[in-house]
Amino acid sequence: MSAGRLSRAWVLVLLALLFAWPETRAEQGAPAGYFRIRVVDEQSGRGVPLVELKTTNNIRSYTDSNGLLAFSEPGLMNQKVFFFVSSHGYEYPKDGFGFAGVALDVKPGGRAEIRLRRVNIAERLYRVTGQGIYRDSLLLGDSVPIAEPVLNAQVMGQDSVQAAVYRGNIHWFWGDTARPSYPLGQFRVSGAASKLPADGGLDPSAGVDLQYFVGADGFSKQMCPMPEAKEGAVWLDGVMVVPDEAGRERLVAHYARMKSLGEMLEHGFVIYDDESETFGKVVAFDLGKQWQCLQGHPTSVTEGGTEYRLFPRPYPVVRVRADLAHVKDQGSYEAFTPLVPRGSYQGKDSKVERDSEGRAVWGWKADTDPIGQSDEKQLIDASLLAPQEARFQLKDVDTQQAVLLHSGTFFYNAFRRKWILIGVQVFGSSFLGEVWFAEADSPTGPWAWAKKIVTHDRYSFYNPAHHPFFDQEGGRIIYFEGTYASTFSGNTDPTPRYDYNQVMYRLDLSDPRLDPSLLRSEGSRVAR
Repeated sequence: MSAGRLSRAWVLVLLALLFAWPETRAEQGAPAGYFRIRVVDEQSGRGVPLVELKTTNNIRSYTDSNGLLAFSEPGLMNQKVFFFVSSHGYEYPKDGFGFAGVALDVKPGGRAEIRLRRVNIAERLYRVTGQGIYRDSLLLGDSVPIAEPVLNAQVMGQDSVQAAVYRGNIHWFWGDTARPSYPLGQFRVSGAASKLPADGGLDPSAGVDLQYFVGADGFSKQMCPMPEAKEGAVWLDGVMVVPDEAGRERLVAHYARMKSLGEMLEHGFVIYDDESETFGKVVAFDLGKQWQCLQGHPTSVTEGGTEYRLFPRPYPVVRVRADLAHVKDQGSYEAFTPLVPRGSYQGKDSKVERDSEGRAVWGWKADTDPIGQSDEKQLIDASLLAPQEARFQLKDVDTQQAVLLHSGTFFYNAFRRKWILIGVQVFGSSFLGEVWFAEADSPTGPWAWAKKIVTHDRYSFYNPAHHPFFDQEGGRIIYFEGTYASTFSGNTDPTPRYDYNQVMYRLDLSDPRLDPSLLRSEGSRVAR
């Protein structure tokens, strides 16, 4: 072949690639065979993940973390197709017959955009874990922010996140983890690491680039193997960093070895070993004392020159001094309670400690059980505690109805100049699916008023966790995630790919719907 003919051949090849390659013609449509649908938040213009598009014969498809759907269905191409549009906390206008949806001209290589009105105050951003996070984006030839966009460490789904910044990196840990090869997965803690945004990690608005700790088979390995104990799943919580006797920072946690969801076989204290990259048991705690331990998502507070770690239950009613010697000593834990010291809460028989003027004495007390929101309500109902002495009787600022929290996180926020709480409701319009924001002058309250920031339709979003290491603009923008699961919700139709995985949200604390005057302990009732 002559040089001239070779050049002409290469020109033809390049032209063919130019018109076939999806990215070069992205503005004109989707790759051949796919109809491109992008669903966006009309407020932010960002793609919305977890939007269901359902045809009139009940083909259900869901947008990926870019808000994209690559639609290709034999028999439904090259014609007008109606899609019902729905998503937790978002709305699409209904037509005259009450149908929320849109008819689109579905053609291979075509495109459409659907704009949703966000009802949630918080904005859904992306899925953090599981298979197919950016499935549709890849099918459509779009760029994606994370290195492993469709399957990372063989993880299909995983439960409830814990996170701590340790030796310059964010360390992430989850509970039970599903795999693609068998219905039973890994039940002794999974883990990963990622870089902080300031050190080369992704902006939290874009995603989290997880580097999993994996075994020889490539699947997420056991981070707390406990080979000496064959029975039971192992869960970690209270993950945090404290100094040891030599001043070296150590990554520590509380472990619970579970026979079932409600039956604990053992609990105690573990330390992370950098060489094996696993947690090892240091001491087993008294099984009859289950509150004297690390738990939840710890936060730091200094009192009288001493640093403590506080633990939410979901309110911060347990603390311990922030050093290795104390956190591994079960006798060092104190409870914030109004009960008589060394007493034990027994419903209406409990005795509230009072000073010489008859006021309830709330304080940090050893060997005295903490009380939570329900316990406090029982004391009020039994006339053992006056309503104005309460610390945890949280109410909805809009309806004045009680909001009973199950779990959550609390941290000091510089933008609000308050302690802020992100918590999930036990009972609400969905079971463990309603997420609330509250604030208080002190970590111990009183926590009085709350505003709903996320809602789910018959779906759970349990164990939400605010990540303060992702805070932006002086704390005005915060990020939190939770476990999106049909578990406990009563929903027997789990969402493909998304179910039993972590989903990230962003919250702007300057949103007028979070007006501080409505959430003040004293001023809210007057303001209304």
